[in-house]
Amino acid sequence: MINNREYCYDCNRAKKSCVCSLIKPFNTHTKFIFLMHPKEYRKTKNNTGKITHKSLINSKIYVGIDFSQNKEINEIINNPNNSCFILYPGVDSINLSNQPIPNNKQNIIFLVDSTWSCSKKILKQSTNLFALPKVSFNFENSSTYGFKKQPSEYCLSTIESTLSILKLLNKQDVENIDKDFIDNFLVPFDKIVSYQKEKSKEKKIRYR
Repeated sequence: MINNREYCYDCNRAKKSCVCSLIKPFNTHTKFIFLMHPKEYRKTKNNTGKITHKSLINSKIYVGIDFSQNKEINEIINNPNNSCFILYPGVDSINLSNQPIPNNKQNIIFLVDSTWSCSKKILKQSTNLFALPKVSFNFENSSTYGFKKQPSEYCLSTIESTLSILKLLNKQDVENIDKDFIDNFLVPFDKIVSYQKEKSKEKKIRYR
């Protein structure tokens, strides 16, 4: 049987659920690096890390589990002109909600894009990353990732976490991102969530 559905070659989603036209890329002073577990990278329908990367011009994706020997990442970390941080909650983290980060170098924030259990595995094996100063922020709202169960209320998708960071960096004057870009940031994500919810409803009706 031939599948006649048309697909977007950029996001690999069916064209009727493609969100590429909703993504409005913009630049940031801060560089964002997304560390994707291979399982997460293979997801084509619900990978918010890829959408986030496409939204941020100054960002990059690395795929793997153990980044300890990754030459490019180690060069970034060891560059004296860079201030590197990793998003990871903990008592020793810099809480961006009430504590600014230094802004005298090129700030780089690493985010792990994976399930919570796989994220722990990545950081456990990637000793170069785990040694970095950690940043976090106060939990305010639950994730709107309605069709995907989060391990805890405070767990957010990659795109939601990134938006929280961008808003806080704007308040700290580390960034000066136009409000229109901030307001549009979750629009592609919201469409994916709405589409998946509709598909779930259709399945329930079909199998009644």
